[in-house]
Amino acid sequence: MKAMVLFSGGVDSTTCLAMAVNKYGAENVIALTISYGQKHKKEIQAAEQIVAHYGVEWKTLDLTPIFADSDCSLLAGSDEEIPEESYAEQLKKTGGKPVSTYVPFRNGLFLSSAASVALSNECGVIYYGAHSDDAAGNAYPDCSERFNNAINEAIFVGSGGQLRVEAPFVSLNKADVVRIGTELGVPYELTWSCYEGSERPCGVCGTCRDRIAAFEANGLHDPLMKGE
Repeated sequence: MKAMVLFSGGVDSTTCLAMAVNKYGAENVIALTISYGQKHKKEIQAAEQIVAHYGVEWKTLDLTPIFADSDCSLLAGSDEEIPEESYAEQLKKTGGKPVSTYVPFRNGLFLSSAASVALSNECGVIYYGAHSDDAAGNAYPDCSERFNNAINEAIFVGSGGQLRVEAPFVSLNKADVVRIGTELGVPYELTWSCYEGSERPCGVCGTCRDRIAAFEANGLHDPLMKGE
């Protein structure tokens, strides 16, 4: 069977890619990277290096126009600044709504688009890297187990039972992801997570904070934060 990995070039999706390659073999894995107008386009450069490392087929898709009306702080067209605080701190100000870096229904759109591409390429499963830290407090509701179960059912039914969705980390946290990836020898030095997309990670945006903490929880130092 062939597998498709929804692939951003970050810690979670790269660990998913490593798992898929380990299970199905590089020749049976397709990585799909989606552009959506994100400020941190550097992650796409990271994705290109990582697919070369693993020797898998790489496909790209541009969905930028769909988010043209969004003022999400993660998008290049937004005037909003990316918050320099943890997701927990951000959630105290949202009144129960997702954080400002939540891209409207992004995972729903990405997985639906990936389903079409996967079916056309005879894939039977789509992997994506949602984990419980992102879903906590409703920061990113499209990373939750409830969402995953619903989208998996919709894609399975809508594909006539040909395709399913697998989120191997949906009940795990980011520290667990790093632990699993370290055991698989994931080249985390090639990955990119920072929302700012500058030459070096900012170290203070929500995803940088989570990433650094995940490595520290495993007794490791984030390889992108050398000298910090």
